[in-house]
Amino acid sequence: MDAMADSSTSAAPSPNPNANRSTTPVSNAFREYIATQWADRVEPTPAPRQAAAFAAARRQRISAMHPGERLIVPAGPARVRSNDTDYPYRAHSAFAHLTGWGADAVPESVLVLEPTGTGHEATLYFRPTAGRDSDEFYANAAIGEFWTGPRPSLAHVAADLDLPTKPLDALEDVLEATDATTRIVRDADRELTDQVDGRRLLNAELPADAAESIDTDPDAVLLRDLSELRLVKDEWEIAQLRAAVAATKQGFDDVVADRPAIIAHPRGERLVEGTFNRRARAEGNQVGYDTIAASGPHACILHWTRNDGPVVPGDLILLDAGIELDSLYTADITRTLPINGAYSEVQRRVYEAVREAADAAFAIVRPGIRFREIHAEAMKVIAAKTAEWGFLPVGAAESLDPEAQYHRRYMVHGTSHHLGLDVHDCAQARRELYLEGILEPGMVFTIEPGLYFQPDDLTVPEEYRGIGVRIEDNILVTATGAENLSIGIPRTADEVEAWLAGA
Repeated sequence: MDAMADSSTSAAPSPNPNANRSTTPVSNAFREYIATQWADRVEPTPAPRQAAAFAAARRQRISAMHPGERLIVPAGPARVRSNDTDYPYRAHSAFAHLTGWGADAVPESVLVLEPTGTGHEATLYFRPTAGRDSDEFYANAAIGEFWTGPRPSLAHVAADLDLPTKPLDALEDVLEATDATTRIVRDADRELTDQVDGRRLLNAELPADAAESIDTDPDAVLLRDLSELRLVKDEWEIAQLRAAVAATKQGFDDVVADRPAIIAHPRGERLVEGTFNRRARAEGNQVGYDTIAASGPHACILHWTRNDGPVVPGDLILLDAGIELDSLYTADITRTLPINGAYSEVQRRVYEAVREAADAAFAIVRPGIRFREIHAEAMKVIAAKTAEWGFLPVGAAESLDPEAQYHRRYMVHGTSHHLGLDVHDCAQARRELYLEGILEPGMVFTIEPGLYFQPDDLTVPEEYRGIGVRIEDNILVTATGAENLSIGIPRTADEVEAWLAGA
């Protein structure tokens, strides 16, 4: 990585922490020379992207929920990874949902919905590329063009997103305005939120002890409403999720094909992660979450992301992975594969029990049922199987009693979560609309039962210990039932073995 430039310029978002090692030229001769003899920029005006019309419809829906209120939805700043290096940038999901701006979003952009007599007028504020009459483009390592590439113009983004745009420094006028109650997505941009809170206190709009609960904090209500707005996906979102699943299937195929090298390496789990992540970068933006490549007993650790163990023939490997597209929509799929190509008798027994639970849950999915019923249906199978194998101190029916739940020792997680821009989408939605919510066409969620027998669990026979199995699919609710979007990735034990043999 090149040494950092001096970012002490008026356009910098923060003071330069690297002035002690900057070697950026500062002579007047250099400044005058670098500012001249640049070709004129030619930036074609694009047609609106496909997502633009859908984003506009979403803005209308949130507008109707908050009449007369000024709504501020930041994309958020880049996040520091270490010293002067940042994590890969990803805009806040609420911002991406309302603008259609995905992986190409400019950090620190802000969407403002300004109340009008009939609704809201939307404006996108962002920092366009500085002119060559400024030293930003060569001297500001945080945002300068020489360092991070050119940013689009206001006109280009306005046409691309079909959304009025203004320079970011014009946002100050919005923050100073007192003619409407202001709401902000608080967790998106801490510094901007502090500015809004400071002005609220000055204007006696917000008491110092505000934000006591979701019911009384108006900002939390906005975040909740934006989360619930995503519970039912529109046509464009569903197409994005189909594409994310298709890309993820390619990633799983890559891992299966790379088995010999994976097995040969002492940290084969890392090769699994790297092979899948390579596909994610080729076909999308990146992975939608940290890849879980859990081999052998690591599969009993639900969120194993260290991925530093060997992949040993005779064991199973649990691969929980999803590709996030440039639109920021992600898949979330799990398969549990026999490393040597064939399940042992016990492994197959556990695997097919988990598949039976998944199939039972999928069979009841249709509009009109409650979301929590999916989990309950899967648990009937998990309780029945673990009781049948003699692992429970009571029968299956007694274990299913809310005051018992012995079978949950072997599956402590839930069976389903909503999926979309976030791998755990709509997380701020109210319980009555999420867990207790009624399924509607257009909802997309996971079904992912599992069985995990810890290596030191004395309640199960020794041959079961260290086996962890999860099968996870992405499910779309249709008008008459449901569609398994990931059905194309082998699921049954026989299908998986044929898949591995074919590779």
